[in-house]
Amino acid sequence: MRLLIISDTHLPKRARDLPRQVWAQVERADAVVHAGDWCVPEALDALEARAARVVGVHGNNDGPELRARLPEVARATLGGVRFAVVHETGQAAGREKRCAERFPDTDVLVFGHSHIPWDTRAETGLRLLNPGSPTDRRRQPHHTYMTAEAADGVLSEVRLHRVDPA
Repeated sequence: MRLLIISDTHLPKRARDLPRQVWAQVERADAVVHAGDWCVPEALDALEARAARVVGVHGNNDGPELRARLPEVARATLGGVRFAVVHETGQAAGREKRCAERFPDTDVLVFGHSHIPWDTRAETGLRLLNPGSPTDRRRQPHHTYMTAEAADGVLSEVRLHRVDPA
């Protein structure tokens, strides 16, 4: 399975739409994982209309309509890999240990909120991924997103991509 991993799109406040480069990845992906802060329901609608599958959660900037449609924690098995998705995991210090305790039956935890790309492993083997943001880089040098492959219970080809200036 080809995966697109995104978060913190903040539409339409930080951008009117997802970058063309990200939409191209949506078209290629078997599933899109979104770790929250969509900001408007239309962002979810647009992604659901174009993606083969969406696994998403609401974030702290998402209002009542998005909270009614999306869970705080999503779980999905993609290519035999057990994923959990949340928006916020708390401070960076101790994140791996906290998340491994909270998600003991998970292979990969996708999270957002900080807009800071992250790819680490807990002692238990849990992999933690934050794709940054394709539309709101905050203090990061680039807008970013991730792609990955999931097959036979193995996550591979995890790549952080910079969004090319339009």
